[in-house]
Amino acid sequence: MQGKLRNMASLHLYSQGEILFLYRIGSRVVDESYTGSAGGHFEKDELNDARACVLRELYEETGLREEDIENLTLRYVTLRLKNGEIRQNYYFFAELKEKNRQITSNEGRLRWVQESEALNLEMPYTAKYVVAHYLQTGKYTESLYGGVATNQGVDFVELKEF
Repeated sequence: MQGKLRNMASLHLYSQGEILFLYRIGSRVVDESYTGSAGGHFEKDELNDARACVLRELYEETGLREEDIENLTLRYVTLRLKNGEIRQNYYFFAELKEKNRQITSNEGRLRWVQESEALNLEMPYTAKYVVAHYLQTGKYTESLYGGVATNQGVDFVELKEF
């Protein structure tokens, strides 16, 4: 193990029982798959600020700003070993203030999906488990969860300060 890291942040926007997904086209890491509404790699000055990363990605990919969303919260941090890299993903959730607003992305096609249909979408490995856990447990709590990917899924634990 060489100790290579890949830090990424993702934002899932929701409104009225639906989640906004992005079908990514032409991405270096995730291509032709559904991801959060916006997200990507950390810039060097963001390495200790996942929130700054996800807000920058939101603006770059959709034109939305922080004032267009509410209740932005980091809910999941996952780890996965893939292609010799430790991939750390920071998953945020937020509510879009104005759902009927026209939103486009320069990274692919955005699509509102009913929560009940979300798990039918093709998603990256940890993202699928995060969405499943969120729909079953996370949306009913205010907790932060850590998840470690295994070949059987992602094992989640509630992170608590002590």
